[in-house]
Amino acid sequence: MISALLTYVENKEIAIPEIQRPFVWNASKVRDLIDSLYRGYPVGYIVTWQNPDMKSKDGKSSSGKKILIDGQQRITALTAAILGKAVKNTEYEDVHIKIAFNPKERKFEVSNPAIQKDVTWISDIAPFLSGQKRLREVREEYCSSNPDLDQDEIEDVLEELKAIKNRQVGVIQLNGSLDIDAVTSIFIRINSQGVPLSQADFVMSKIAANETYGGNLLRKCIDHFSHLSVKPEFFSSLKANDKEFVDSEYFRQLLG
Repeated sequence: MISALLTYVENKEIAIPEIQRPFVWNASKVRDLIDSLYRGYPVGYIVTWQNPDMKSKDGKSSSGKKILIDGQQRITALTAAILGKAVKNTEYEDVHIKIAFNPKERKFEVSNPAIQKDVTWISDIAPFLSGQKRLREVREEYCSSNPDLDQDEIEDVLEELKAIKNRQVGVIQLNGSLDIDAVTSIFIRINSQGVPLSQADFVMSKIAANETYGGNLLRKCIDHFSHLSVKPEFFSSLKANDKEFVDSEYFRQLLG
């Protein structure tokens, strides 16, 4: 269930390994995922790997954790839209993606200033779906602003919205005896069936998976160097938002 996956994330029982790409979805794609879950459409499988020792994105060992091999974009989108968590974009900046819901039309949209002023919309579903607000509170707030609507009908619609967290998502767990090379190959093959990874993505996945030579930071160095070469103004954002890299020898070499 979605709720179980989000509990794993909040309890840090799911680790995101360095072979994964950064969060690249735009807000509209997050909206579409939530809409698909609401309507009961399939959203694909999540693939995890139970491995005793692998470095995750926070630089710590993922011993005893479920390592997310495929599904990072979906998991990250769910934590943003349902839990209201900030996500790091490709500029390493923390951003909030708020999804709005119109109970009357049963429609989702990316929240914006116009929607926030429109009483027919719930401008952010996260407080309700995360449990910060109870159904009765949300219903009363909405119906007080839309007195022509039937409260019982709105309550039914809100129950349907809340049921998103009970949707089933398939989870495939890879054998813990697989080594990192095998798992990286699986990651590449899975992703090549959807939005194709470029040859550069293949290489970066393999680099990031190399624990012996610090593949995590080397991958970041290549990423950042490439980014800075075409967008020098990225430097201030990098310095402010990626402390691990700033404290590394690679950063000092970039400065030199």
